[in-house]
Amino acid sequence: MMGWWHGPDGGALGWVGTVIFIGLLVALIVVVVWSVVRVTGQSQGPRSDTSLDILRERFARGEISQAEFEEAKRVLGLN
Repeated sequence: MMGWWHGPDGGALGWVGTVIFIGLLVALIVVVVWSVVRVTGQSQGPRSDTSLDILRERFARGEISQAEFEEAKRVLGLN
């Protein structure tokens, strides 16, 4: 069943159209993967360090007492 879509000579674009289509498909896949990595990459990192840093900053500013600081560390499992 040779040439059932583009005719026996490959149609107007032939193999050039196929290469363009594959290039666009690869570009689309790259953009999707890049987007997913960028979105999920922002939430990565050591959570306990970030939580502890926030607690330390709040304690240093006087927003929480030492007892609240210690309780928050215990609840978050940062001991």
